[in-house]
Amino acid sequence: MLCGARFRVPRRIGLTLLSLGMLGFGAVCFLPVHFWILRPLEARFPPIPVTHVDGIVVLGGAITAAVSSDRGVPTLNRDGDRLMEFAALARAWPEAKLVFAGGPSASSPSHLSEAASSRLLLEQLGVPAARILVDDRSLTTWGNAANALALARPKPGETWLLVTSASHMPRAMGAFRGAGWPPILPWPVAWRTTRTGWPPSLRSVGNKLAAIDLAAHEWMGLAGYWLEGRSSSLFPAP
Repeated sequence: MLCGARFRVPRRIGLTLLSLGMLGFGAVCFLPVHFWILRPLEARFPPIPVTHVDGIVVLGGAITAAVSSDRGVPTLNRDGDRLMEFAALARAWPEAKLVFAGGPSASSPSHLSEAASSRLLLEQLGVPAARILVDDRSLTTWGNAANALALARPKPGETWLLVTSASHMPRAMGAFRGAGWPPILPWPVAWRTTRTGWPPSLRSVGNKLAAIDLAAHEWMGLAGYWLEGRSSSLFPAP
């Protein structure tokens, strides 16, 4: 055994890895890598005009659960547009069924769960809690799709909308189709790219890295769902 022995990386390999790292960081700083990998996700499902709505599903993820639980008040994150748009749609279509799909439940009665925080915020935005069917058990997008289907029980011919962030929409649509939902229309929100480029206010290195992290998460999720048979397509399309 070589307990305590130091592992030495050959100088040439070390310099190569360092050079590759510096080149990668330089590419992130000076090239629109973030736009190249995030834009295709956000552009995949454009919004579709509707004249009638029977039901609306919004996916969780708009609440910073730990902060909301600690502070005792709902706290929105960068995906807060999901709940804001859901409330607007609920007011525009007062007869539509409403489903909030997201969790998990609170760890104790004194803590606000994501579902409880979302319901409280929606009430503040004028959506009666009695209208909302709540899934507070889902931990994944696949769970959202399966549990929302059980709650909503959509009928053939009904028009349902799916509200989630534009970058998340391809994976969400794949999961809903895979879970057996009848045709459901995408209603994307919370865009981070413009139609032609990247907003000037979001060109800092930190925001670029955050966008790359977000896009990488979605691309890996798409691949994972496809390999697991939870989506019929690697990159779902309209």
